[in-house]
Amino acid sequence: MKLLIDDADTTKIRRLWEYYPCDGVTTNPSILAKSGRKPYEVLLEIRSIIGAKADLHVQVLSRKSDDMVAEAHRIVETLGEATIVKIPATEEGLRAIRQLNAQGISVTATAIYTPMQAFLAGKAGADYAAPYVNRIDNLSGDGIQTAKEIHDMFQANGMKTQVLAASFKNARQVLELARHGIGGATVGTAVFEALLDNACVDHAVEAFMTDFEACHGTGKTMLDI
Repeated sequence: MKLLIDDADTTKIRRLWEYYPCDGVTTNPSILAKSGRKPYEVLLEIRSIIGAKADLHVQVLSRKSDDMVAEAHRIVETLGEATIVKIPATEEGLRAIRQLNAQGISVTATAIYTPMQAFLAGKAGADYAAPYVNRIDNLSGDGIQTAKEIHDMFQANGMKTQVLAASFKNARQVLELARHGIGGATVGTAVFEALLDNACVDHAVEAFMTDFEACHGTGKTMLDI
């Protein structure tokens, strides 16, 4: 399962990219707006942090399919071939996905709430489909189960499309999808850090250090003996 950072705060991205095994970054118009900066300025900085080959997902804003396609070309030309264009899984979006697939541009079908949306996006040629896990839960659905069903549907039909689950509220949700072997999960900074946060681990490390220092001296490590 790919693990991506869902953020446009370049300070946070830089730190996570340095310490965690990440596969890329996803953004959307709302995330970019929170940065308070010009979109391409932020996106080019993100690309410089993650390198030319890592996945960078960027969403179009146009409503009509022809305009979505033109916008997608501008995005990829500016940010590089490893950029995946996010297209909402609407009627106009499906038409744009078909055109972009034929033109060799990678697409993530976004704003996925139902398995049928995902299936149609996959049939249209999307590389990824992004179900909104927590938002589906908020609509009295089951976001985790929906993501699993979409994954299984793609597998059963021999489709190239992979699930890129989004909208998480806790680390447990990410774990459930990792166990199922979905294509990827894009996770906000707070949840990303929670994947590793465990007081028991911290306690164990402190105990090791205390025992070692009691024998060999305060501040001593294996470099000093």
